[in-house]
Amino acid sequence: MSQRFLPPVAAVLLAAVATLALPAALGYTLFSAVPARAEAVDPEPPKPIEPPAALPKVQHGDKVQNLDRLFEALKIAPDDASAKYVENRIWAIWLATPSDTASLLMSRVKIASEAKDFDLAIKLLDAIIDLKPDYIEAWNRRATIFYMKKDFARSIADIHEVLAREPRHFGALSGLGIILQEIGDEKEALAAFRRALAIHPHLERIPDLVKKLADKIDGRDI
Repeated sequence: MSQRFLPPVAAVLLAAVATLALPAALGYTLFSAVPARAEAVDPEPPKPIEPPAALPKVQHGDKVQNLDRLFEALKIAPDDASAKYVENRIWAIWLATPSDTASLLMSRVKIASEAKDFDLAIKLLDAIIDLKPDYIEAWNRRATIFYMKKDFARSIADIHEVLAREPRHFGALSGLGIILQEIGDEKEALAAFRRALAIHPHLERIPDLVKKLADKIDGRDI
């Protein structure tokens, strides 16, 4: 779209969410961003957190077109509140299960994860991925569980599967940065965080992480 014909921010935000309905409860632990709070003295990297407990219910329609509109709105959102409003709708589309079977299995994944039965959760996710390999949140969820098991290689492999299907997945990019930072690859972690921030400029904590890592890496390279 030509910049000259780009509508006002408010109009873009309204158009982006016009096809979506009111919130409904969802709750899977995902690479949705980074924690809202991290102690400055804590050397531990950020951890994955849950998306909002209440997300919009997605109506039938063109999923790709809806996402394109939402990502356009996300990039030009004027403030954190507006960006969060759009972000929640993106998560709603990502989390929408492609079949009743996948939905049932994902509910069991949630129960297994909350019970810290990660091996069972992985087996259930394996089944979902075999059934619906293009359901990116099954890959993203499994990446999270592998991360929790400290199996970073498999977590990164699943993140790449997410990004191959949805390169704009700011949650997966944030998760990738978290892992790379934890294993000491700070330069690549910075690159991943910057990619996430380019897609979602209002991601919580990411600007601070980018600044700290950039200052550290630039100082080290002098």
